[in-house]
Amino acid sequence: MADLPLIVFDVNETLLDLETMEPTFARIFGDKDAMRLWFANFILYSSALTVAGCYVPFTDIGAAVMKMLADTKGIRIDERDKKELTERFSTMPPHPEVPAALRKLRDAGFRLFTLTDNLLEVQTRQLTHGGIVDLFERRFSADGVKHHKPSREAYGYVERELGAKPSQFCLIACHTWDTLGAVAAGWEAALIRRVGNDVLGVGPQPQIVGDDLNDVADQLIARHGRSADRPTAS
Repeated sequence: MADLPLIVFDVNETLLDLETMEPTFARIFGDKDAMRLWFANFILYSSALTVAGCYVPFTDIGAAVMKMLADTKGIRIDERDKKELTERFSTMPPHPEVPAALRKLRDAGFRLFTLTDNLLEVQTRQLTHGGIVDLFERRFSADGVKHHKPSREAYGYVERELGAKPSQFCLIACHTWDTLGAVAAGWEAALIRRVGNDVLGVGPQPQIVGDDLNDVADQLIARHGRSADRPTAS
């Protein structure tokens, strides 16, 4: 049997419930859709800065996009708002099925990692608060290579750190821009269709598509075979 792929997870929205930030955005902007507009612009400008060769830490981009959107509507974001937003982002809970699905993958012999645009200390706080930090063998941040996903450099950074070839990896994410980058880099990819996310009909396609992480985990185990004689990751 071929070795099982190394599973690398996106964090925000893929594992953690971004929807829990909506009430704060609705209060500040008076619009229930404000959070989605902010997040879409967040990804747009992190990608634009990366393509332009200008690295800016992810949290700084998020704050700048927030101010930009507020300025377009004549809204002032005060220190209380900033503190609440930071706290909400750092303490988003996992989606309900995530802890059990992660354990299912690990019990099947898969080694689990993360790769996020967040600073390492931010994702560590997020995953610790969510009670799932110990399920990952290592955690990676795009800050380590100063290139945000979906740039090839972000995925290559993980390859070098783990001493593995692109074909040995599988990315799990709920964002098509992320799976697109991974497949283009030679990785396998699985897309979770979280609310507001789905397959893009052009470009490199994920090999697996599922409705939640449990669905994706079952498909991965079926695709690669259960490895009963492999030791699970400690």
